[in-house]
Amino acid sequence: MKFTAKQIAELLQGRVEGNPDAEVWNVAKIEEGAQGMLSFLANPKYTHYIYETQSSVVIVNDDFEATAPINATLIRVPDAYASFAKLLAFYDQMTQNKQGVSSLAFVSATAQCGENLYLGEFAFVGEHAKIGNNVKLYPQVYVGDGCVIGDNTVLYPGVKLYRNTVVGRNCILHAGAVLGADGFGFAPQPDGHYEKIPQVGNVVIDDNVEIGANTTIDRSTMGSTRVCKGVKLDNLIHLAHNTEVGENSALAAQVGVSGSTHLGKNCVVGGQSGFVGHLSIADGSKFGGQSGIMGSIKEENQEFMGTPIQPLRKYLVSNARFRHIDEMARKIDALEKELAALKGTVSD
Repeated sequence: MKFTAKQIAELLQGRVEGNPDAEVWNVAKIEEGAQGMLSFLANPKYTHYIYETQSSVVIVNDDFEATAPINATLIRVPDAYASFAKLLAFYDQMTQNKQGVSSLAFVSATAQCGENLYLGEFAFVGEHAKIGNNVKLYPQVYVGDGCVIGDNTVLYPGVKLYRNTVVGRNCILHAGAVLGADGFGFAPQPDGHYEKIPQVGNVVIDDNVEIGANTTIDRSTMGSTRVCKGVKLDNLIHLAHNTEVGENSALAAQVGVSGSTHLGKNCVVGGQSGFVGHLSIADGSKFGGQSGIMGSIKEENQEFMGTPIQPLRKYLVSNARFRHIDEMARKIDALEKELAALKGTVSD
């Protein structure tokens, strides 16, 4: 799909400087540009690349002043970075604008489906499920009995929704995500075996949530495991049964949240961090990567790191000292020898 500099400028409400008919059909970093590529310049550190880039069109800020000839056609806008992001979103929307129901998809006769759907090959919609308008179910998506999916939500290939899972509007679930599998509930018995505890709750995902590839969210024992509005979950995250992630929180890859732990609003969790069960985490809490959270946090907007976690500043000081621990050990050993020698002298 090709676009001219003039078309792009009209979309961005920008101004063309150069050839308005210059065509582009892909995007590239300004330092990696080639014929037919669209790039942008926002960071002054990359300014020198604009004089040598092979990209056909470059988006720049209105106040950019060239100091040498430029081969590319320029599109001047108030904010090059924001305009490029807008353009990428527009392009992504166009390329993802799939519609139609494949003859190889299955929709239960009792399911309720909205308008402008896309159901790819081998997509499955179970009994009494409710699918909103403009929903996209890519190939091999499974939507179990009684599930609800809101308008404009996208489920990429291989997403699985167990029974009664609820997904809100404008959500994105990436490939392989599994929502609603049984929580890890087993009761130890006197003879040593484990008795499975039925998990009869569900998973509820609010509006504007994005869930990464191969992330798993377990159904609750009773009630709901909940991911609140605006939450962003990276790939390979696990949320156990009866957990809750508050509004607009962001969790990086490989985070694990144990059962019945509640994260507040606007929390940020670094990759490979882990939470033990039954915790309450205050709004605005931030955790560095590989943090081990073993107790509840009551004070809002605090930063932590380490296992077990410490306040970030304290952790950084401790870590700096830890790097000198071998040297400190040698000094202590030398001092102990001197002290022993002094004691020997005194006793003589």
